Amino acid sequence: MRFLTLFLISIFLLTQTNAQKGGVKKMFVIKSTAFKDGETIPKKFTCDGQDYSPELTWENAPTGTKSFALICEDPDAPGGTFIHWVIYDIPANVTKLPENVKKVGIVDDKIKQGVNDFGRIGYGGPCPPRGHKPHRYIFKLYALDVETLGLNSGATAEQVEAKAKGHILAEAKIVGLYGR
Repeated sequence: MRFLTLFLISIFLLTQTNAQKGGVKKMFVIKSTAFKDGETIPKKFTCDGQDYSPELTWENAPTGTKSFALICEDPDAPGGTFIHWVIYDIPANVTKLPENVKKVGIVDDKIKQGVNDFGRIGYGGPCPPRGHKPHRYIFKLYALDVETLGLNSGATAEQVEAKAKGHILAEAKIVGLYGR
């Protein structure tokens, strides 16, 4: 019993010391001004609205991050996971994607967009079959230790994930829901 008490006191003191030294590490997170994690994606960001990409922001990328890649997918699609957005080679100093990113291969002379499962470049908003339960739309942001994946614009999610493999320092996710 005495050993357990001493052990717990040691853990507490170590935790307090690390917190005082700034040793508590903040989580790599992604957020949206359009919806909160686990909540409904507004119609404006879907095929039933303007089909705009939502604004996304992130913080606390790990040390050594040189770029980011983002993939948005719907794992609830009837034919299997459906890709809605592929965007990569986002420089490390960028911490935000604005609402309604242009649907072009290269954004701001550096950020590349891939092809989604609609067969188009850029964001394609939620568009699930009518009459089913809401689908989950997972926005996965990868912090990478390379400045570029070495891919041209128009890459698929599979190509981006294959090139990112072994270079992912951290991953952050936000999930939005949408049904029709």
